[in-house]
Amino acid sequence: MRRWAASDVSTLTEGDAGTPVAADGAGYDSGVTTRQNAAMSDALAMVAPGRPLRDGLDRILRAKRGGLVVVGDGPDVLSICSGGFLLDAEFSPQRLSELAKMDGAIILASDASRIARANVHLMPDPSIPTTETGTRHRTAERVARSIDVPVLSVSAAMSVIAVYRNDLKHTVQPTGWLHDRTDQALATMQRFRSRFDVALGNLSILEVEDTVSVGDVVHVIQTAEMVLRIGEEVDGYLVELGEDGRLVSLQSAELSDGVARALDLVIRDYAMMTRDEAADRPAFEEWVVQQLADLTSDELRNPIRVAAVLRLPAVLNDTESGIEPRGYRLLHHLPRLSDLIIERVVDRFENLQHIMRASIAELEQVEGVGQARAASVKEGLARLAEASIFERYQ
Repeated sequence: MRRWAASDVSTLTEGDAGTPVAADGAGYDSGVTTRQNAAMSDALAMVAPGRPLRDGLDRILRAKRGGLVVVGDGPDVLSICSGGFLLDAEFSPQRLSELAKMDGAIILASDASRIARANVHLMPDPSIPTTETGTRHRTAERVARSIDVPVLSVSAAMSVIAVYRNDLKHTVQPTGWLHDRTDQALATMQRFRSRFDVALGNLSILEVEDTVSVGDVVHVIQTAEMVLRIGEEVDGYLVELGEDGRLVSLQSAELSDGVARALDLVIRDYAMMTRDEAADRPAFEEWVVQQLADLTSDELRNPIRVAAVLRLPAVLNDTESGIEPRGYRLLHHLPRLSDLIIERVVDRFENLQHIMRASIAELEQVEGVGQARAASVKEGLARLAEASIFERYQ
């Protein structure tokens, strides 16, 4: 249900009344495109550290030479090739570096396992718009825009590797820079995960006590969305890090574990919907998740804007505003309750407080809930209530 798009990730901290405000970034800033386009991600994975193609490109850079490499030798590519010579040789970094001594482009097989042609003159349609100025970069951008293949441009003057795919361009970053960015991102992600866990725990307490305010719900959603956004930014770095990012991948997965699921359940508990939307609730919930993901950083920091996405009242801290959870999230804490049974229980009792006050006999009347399961629900919710009260007053 998450989407791929550019996102500016800024830092938040817990302010008065539990609403996030800008602060304590510790130098962390996101100015890169996260939630990478899938085609570009595939291209970046091919030039990740440790891959033979990256080794060959690095050799070209160290030799202070430039190069133009097309990864794909299909008919569309061959139709814009002129001159050069046919190789059909097994790929090796050394061969790529040596062939880059010539001015023409190098054509590789689609999996970069073989060198198909070298010293080729590429002739893409000159009417294709380009923002580049150098001859090699203009050609690379036009080829990528006209044919769906990765095109790699190595700049001797700038000492950078640029990857073009369709209408996108990405400059390959040094491994050290990527590690610094992932370290910053993980540190920020850890802080937001801690705040999310605290906010979610507090929400459980307030739900049991029937004192939830809009601000409490919004705070959970803001911190959850930030964890997910930073996690997706880290995923973008992991594509470029390749094998060097294995440990980072494990850390990121651990920090984001369960957050998306909890966010979905909070939305299911609180988002207001029309009768027609309720008839196709999964589609509506997916729409809400998409709307949250599309918020800019400034909009995400604005609790009223977040509340508007869920169609909640703009009165943030009024516990008498009538906002009540439907009960999905806490019922999912109970063992051996399927989604179907939970759905039937919520349909029957409408909100969490009615479910908690229901007798075992009333719970038994729900289709699929027998005496044993009704007792389990009753006892489970009672234990959650006791644990919440203990947490509140310890």
